[in-house]
Amino acid sequence: MRRFADIENLSELVVDALGAGRRTVAVDRLRGGTKKGVYRVRLDGPRTESVIVYSWAEDENFWPATRAEDPADPFAPASGMDPFLAAQRTLHSLGVRVPQVLLADDSRRRYPADVAVVEDVTGGTLEALFESDPERASGALGDLAEMLGVMHRSQARNYGRVDLLERGEGVSGIPCERRALDRALEDLKEAAGRDGSIAAAEAALRDRLGELAERVGPRTEYGLVHGELGPDHVLVDADGRPVLIDIEDLMYFDVEWEHVFLRLRFGERYTVLERPGLDPRRLDLYMLAMRLSLVAGPLRLLDGDFPDRAFMRSVADHNARQALALLPPV
Repeated sequence: MRRFADIENLSELVVDALGAGRRTVAVDRLRGGTKKGVYRVRLDGPRTESVIVYSWAEDENFWPATRAEDPADPFAPASGMDPFLAAQRTLHSLGVRVPQVLLADDSRRRYPADVAVVEDVTGGTLEALFESDPERASGALGDLAEMLGVMHRSQARNYGRVDLLERGEGVSGIPCERRALDRALEDLKEAAGRDGSIAAAEAALRDRLGELAERVGPRTEYGLVHGELGPDHVLVDADGRPVLIDIEDLMYFDVEWEHVFLRLRFGERYTVLERPGLDPRRLDLYMLAMRLSLVAGPLRLLDGDFPDRAFMRSVADHNARQALALLPPV
């Protein structure tokens, strides 16, 4: 039985973040997280009405244990306070809006896990605003396009997660596109073991990945990418500005990887985020790699006790169909 945080064990943490004189009146665990717990803590008294608490406790991580990962692999699972704080610092330094950090604590004295107390951006997600307030969402989407331009123009000579590069770790001599191909081949093998339609086309998909990878030329500069930027990972603040969340995977990588994910998640609205000069060969390789990742990842998650099982199954099934559609006609 997983144990999650409650009002009793978060109250002291929030008092330390905001100061005495504040009383916690309610704690709501927010849905959707797979690697960390996200809690809205409601307060009485003046000023701040609520804050968000992130908890990186083991019980909050629904991903089954895997073998040891290569730290230089940008696709290795990223979770914890260090990746979060490094990403927050990097984005803030560029003027990219992220929630303000009020307290970060890895001492385990206040709470038996790494935790952070951050600003509660209460305007909702961009995804919800598309339905409830299209005009406000349109303005935020335009601002998001500018924000992404700033990130993608921030370049580095090495690819990798920002927390590792900050520490001088994670630098790899393996070409960026080769990393993506290797991960796609692993995802293909894993997906084929769990999905019959992928298993039936495993050889064709493997060959297609190889063909697409052979077309990609070398590159020596990489842009800053969120890595999993859908409209559910963008909040909108009181001024209508987009605020990026779930930033632990922030890394320097091919910006085409980001644009493939943006295209999948924003659909027809992607035209606002599109930019000229993207490498079509990388886009082709990364689109198939991304589809296979979105089959293998959700099915791997279902090996454990993740609660929203029907949704994850639907994600895997949809992306399996889309991956097969990328095969050339016979």
